[in-house]
Amino acid sequence: MPHCIEPRQHLVAVVAYEGLGTFEYGIAAEIFGQNRPDVGSNWYRLITVAVTAGPLRAIGGIWFEADFGIDALEVADTIVLPGWTGPDVPVPAALTEALRQAHERGARLVSICTGAFILAAAGLLDGLRAATHWHYAQQLAVKYPAVRVDPDVLYIDNNPIFTSAGSAAGIDLLLHIVRLDHGPQKANAVARSLVMAPHRQGGQAQFIERPMPLVEHSRLAPLLDRVRSDFGRPYPILELARSAGMSERTFNRRFRESLGMSPGEWLVRTRIDAVRAQLEMSTATIDEVSSRCGFSTVGALRHHFRKRVGMSPREYRQRFAGQESIDGK
Repeated sequence: MPHCIEPRQHLVAVVAYEGLGTFEYGIAAEIFGQNRPDVGSNWYRLITVAVTAGPLRAIGGIWFEADFGIDALEVADTIVLPGWTGPDVPVPAALTEALRQAHERGARLVSICTGAFILAAAGLLDGLRAATHWHYAQQLAVKYPAVRVDPDVLYIDNNPIFTSAGSAAGIDLLLHIVRLDHGPQKANAVARSLVMAPHRQGGQAQFIERPMPLVEHSRLAPLLDRVRSDFGRPYPILELARSAGMSERTFNRRFRESLGMSPGEWLVRTRIDAVRAQLEMSTATIDEVSSRCGFSTVGALRHHFRKRVGMSPREYRQRFAGQESIDGK
């Protein structure tokens, strides 16, 4: 047995690497490595496993040296991958092989943020839904087309493989794992010790910044600029097509070719982005925001907002602006 690890408590191995994300590592250390007499004696035992030998440098100028090497993964019950050096940085073959062997013997594999790139490099996410930070979701999908990347959720449970979105979403995932292992009461106790909610509402969609797409078509670009400058009125597709000097059929085709979506979907997404800005920066009521951003009814705004952002406009305002909605809806 590598390094004389005693086969007692559930063993969690956190993989450390050059350029280690200290926040992601700290999440695992805090939840699995702390002595927690308030939740019982049968807690986890945590070890740190280094990808390479010798001192490693973490973010923030911290140097560290782990007690164990990759061979210790042979006896780990849960393996946590707290991010990775970078999406384009090759994953060592020794690590991917160790993870494949761990998966074959039934170990639980957990990635936080860009740690999903390690699991994907090992071929362990092929055919599965997977989460990573929204900023890297497209890159993961392109690099590993066999992986079904979901850019909106906080975490995905494909037991025994688990993936989470951005760094803080790792807390949500690890609390979920505690809930699976020890029940909701103990998971809630850990959450209280972290001074956070046991379960966050909404997914990663609430945090995504959607850049304006680059439109090179000479007729479409000025039309889209005009729509963005005046959200308050309706824009029938036929009217937009005529403004661009095209038939409705040609307009729809050219629009999809340029932006990868229908004109109707683009309008809704663009209006939702405007709503988010209004909720963050203004004290207008939801009714006023709905009118300013071109939704026909408040009900339509709420429907589309929840569908794309994962929460109500009121919840979004409370979370990102610290305000109660004036109309309470």
